[in-house]
Amino acid sequence: MTEFSHDIYTEPHPIDVNTLNNLGPLAPMAGIWKGERGLDIKPKADGARKQAYVERIELYPIDPVTNGPQLFYGLRYLIIVNKPDNVKTYHEQVGYWLWEPKTKTVIQTLGIPRGQIAMASAVVEPDAKQFELVARLDSDTYGIRSNPFLEFGFKTTEYRIKVTINDDGTWGYEEDTVMLLRGEEEFHHVDRNLLHRVAEPVPNPLASGVAA
Repeated sequence: MTEFSHDIYTEPHPIDVNTLNNLGPLAPMAGIWKGERGLDIKPKADGARKQAYVERIELYPIDPVTNGPQLFYGLRYLIIVNKPDNVKTYHEQVGYWLWEPKTKTVIQTLGIPRGQIAMASAVVEPDAKQFELVARLDSDTYGIRSNPFLEFGFKTTEYRIKVTINDDGTWGYEEDTVMLLRGEEEFHHVDRNLLHRVAEPVPNPLASGVAA
């Protein structure tokens, strides 16, 4: 038995075009954010090393997206991370945060310019203030793909991100990326930060009357 209808073509109707009103637990994350006290715990030849970082996260509402009867609302994001007092980019990441109201599913897609992509998910209540998404290497759907060198040297077997929405308008995250160094030694690559909003979100193009 499948959980899906045999009608894979008919789109839902009507659709509310205002993404900001339909983001469920992602709504507090819309906008532009800055984090000043990031902590990265990464693998090095001599063991784990801690690195402070600062970051800017831009989360822009996108127009509603359909896959036949499936409906997503979402945020397109860009993350730029720097070491303090260093203009060279330390980490860059792009992707989407998606909310499927019908199934109460949150999805994060991510791509980084190291030749790696992933997609993580969780079932989350619309008013949740904390949720954790997971991607696993052995998953056919919410999985992880890496280039051959990363598969050899830093094989990622699991990725988790826990998001916490705070009452003061900030939000934070903690990521745990589980790696096998040279395919043998397990290492938990951890990143965490607290984000403060520096700019309010703007409506998605369809809602604001701008042609997509």
